[in-house]
Amino acid sequence: MIPKSPDSDLGKYYFAETAFDLLMKRRILNVLLICSKYDAFMLEEDGRIEEQIFNEYVTLNLRYPPKFFQVNSAADAFSMLESKPIDLIITMLNIGGMDPFSLAKRLKEKYPLKPIVVLTPFSREVSLKLSREDLSAIDYVFSWLGNAQIMLAIIKLIEDSMNAEHDVNEVGVQVILLVEDSVRYYSAYLPNLYHIIFTQSKKFMTEGLNEHQKMLRMRGRPKILLARSYDQAKELYEKYKHNMLGIITDMSYPHKGKMHDRAGVKMVEMIKGDNPFMPILLQSSDINNQLIAKQLKVGFIHKYSKTLSLELHNFVVKYFAFGDFVFIEPETGREIFRAPDLKALQEVIFQVPDDSLAYHIQRNHFSKWLTARALFPIANIFKYINPEDFKNLDGVRRFIFDTIDRYRQSKGRGIIAKFHRDSYDEYQIFSRIGDGSLGGKGRGLAFVDQVIKHSHLMHRYDGTVITIPRTVVICTDVFDEFMESNNLYSIALSKANNVEILRHFLNASLPNR
Repeated sequence: MIPKSPDSDLGKYYFAETAFDLLMKRRILNVLLICSKYDAFMLEEDGRIEEQIFNEYVTLNLRYPPKFFQVNSAADAFSMLESKPIDLIITMLNIGGMDPFSLAKRLKEKYPLKPIVVLTPFSREVSLKLSREDLSAIDYVFSWLGNAQIMLAIIKLIEDSMNAEHDVNEVGVQVILLVEDSVRYYSAYLPNLYHIIFTQSKKFMTEGLNEHQKMLRMRGRPKILLARSYDQAKELYEKYKHNMLGIITDMSYPHKGKMHDRAGVKMVEMIKGDNPFMPILLQSSDINNQLIAKQLKVGFIHKYSKTLSLELHNFVVKYFAFGDFVFIEPETGREIFRAPDLKALQEVIFQVPDDSLAYHIQRNHFSKWLTARALFPIANIFKYINPEDFKNLDGVRRFIFDTIDRYRQSKGRGIIAKFHRDSYDEYQIFSRIGDGSLGGKGRGLAFVDQVIKHSHLMHRYDGTVITIPRTVVICTDVFDEFMESNNLYSIALSKANNVEILRHFLNASLPNR
């Protein structure tokens, strides 16, 4: 519940710790690749799949990147499935005389819960072939464009689908909905969208105070869900609409089993009727549909545009809350202030004009911007800000400032932050310089700080703040470097008097950290 005046005491409000370690629990660990030896060589040597997948998993601090097992016959595929815990089956369209669709049916009958993906080069002939085939046993068809990022997108899309319900409902992870039935285009969009999200994740890592926190927070990245029909899109929207950053929709796709030329318009009208401020990007191969998008007050990109990827990137960053928080003048759209992080937002909030502040509150921009950065505890509070609960907008400003202040205080307690000269946060209570041991006194202070936080002691008693002193500990490895680089061991272990030893130590230089 939001305090109804700027004088309300936030001091006794404790921000729950987000259980990032419980996110993304279901993973694709073993991938069965059914393809010819030539295709296997092409994917590995040209695309460097293993290398790219490994690098991405290392970045996310995940311990087990998926392993790829390649076979080139149906018999070997079933044998591998019997002997290995395969999580995903990917088959090329041309696999040495085998019919991939018949094989997929056999695989699905025996392993109904394992997702099956067909990977194929894009061409008109392939599109016609797919339109004549029974794809009921195949979960997705993707177009191989010579870029191994599609493999990464396939794995992440399936993982997002497997984890969405738990991660959204339990923690509040956000969702981006892509509505597209064209294999060619969703194969092009998804790698771009995941690239944007991973780039964003690296940025909001800075909201963590130590390396472990930073890596865990990346698990809170937004998920991408793909719908290939109106009915599927509507179902996903209704299920996740309260945690949706935005929607990218095609103009025409199936509705009730038949192709509907204006399904995208129908989708936009349905969503805008429910939430007029939901960001939507309409994309179409017909440039004339830009007028329809303008009438619907949504974004538009032309599928044949030479700058398609750039336009997609710019829209998502601007309207899906992925960039800096930009305060605008409502009448003109002119930028007034820009805040790249919580600290900057806190610094400018009192300078934001009333009309701009009201505009962003009305559209729930604060909460959406925070959830896109996996800052769920504070986002959940800002989600319900109502100016009517305050005497005036100055009260709202004070509430926003105080809430960020308390959140940053809470975040900085009970952990041992890594000290960085250029990004030291004044809200850090306990920091370490180096990676060695803290020593007995430092460890004791860190433990007391943790007890204060977990026991909610800091503001338990009116008029009293219980805290440890702000502390920076020089770890043993830095101390050893200090001693060795200044040649202090010889004087420290000599028979020199204390005054002489002290003089040498005071004249020495600390390592540059």
